[in-house]
Amino acid sequence: MSSARKSLSDPGQQAIPNAQKFRFGLVVSQWHDDITGPLAQGALDTLLQYGAREEAIQRVDVPGTFELPMGARLLSGKTKLDAIICIGCVIKGETSHNEYINQAVATGLVQFSLMSGIPAVFGVLTPNTIEQALDRAGGKHGNKGVEAAITAIHMAHLKQNAREPGISIGFGNPI
Repeated sequence: MSSARKSLSDPGQQAIPNAQKFRFGLVVSQWHDDITGPLAQGALDTLLQYGAREEAIQRVDVPGTFELPMGARLLSGKTKLDAIICIGCVIKGETSHNEYINQAVATGLVQFSLMSGIPAVFGVLTPNTIEQALDRAGGKHGNKGVEAAITAIHMAHLKQNAREPGISIGFGNPI
């Protein structure tokens, strides 16, 4: 979703399923906590707004964005979860470190999701500047944490419904 055209906090006309019966994980990078804090709060508030029970939301903090995939794995080993939201921020800066970190995290979260069967939502900001990050952490472009939480609710709902007989995803093959 392009934040230039739409607020990250606005789900638009899409129907958001009720989250009451789901269990969520929240893995939050402590690096850039002035950005990840509001993102995590946006995700938490959104989960609660759509019916998630506070006791059904488990949170773990990790040192940085690079550690999000391992944080997701460790959290999933503690409790049964329907989806995990991974919150981080990697600002481009003067070197290309951001490319290595972002690629590794994206790949790690995809691998985790496919291997565990638990959707891991990429709630990582990848801005060029701190100002762009702040704009997406509750600033003029909304809050990416809200968008990540809505995605987690949808994926938890899809995961649950995909287990029902007759439901198929991809290539028309039943699950």
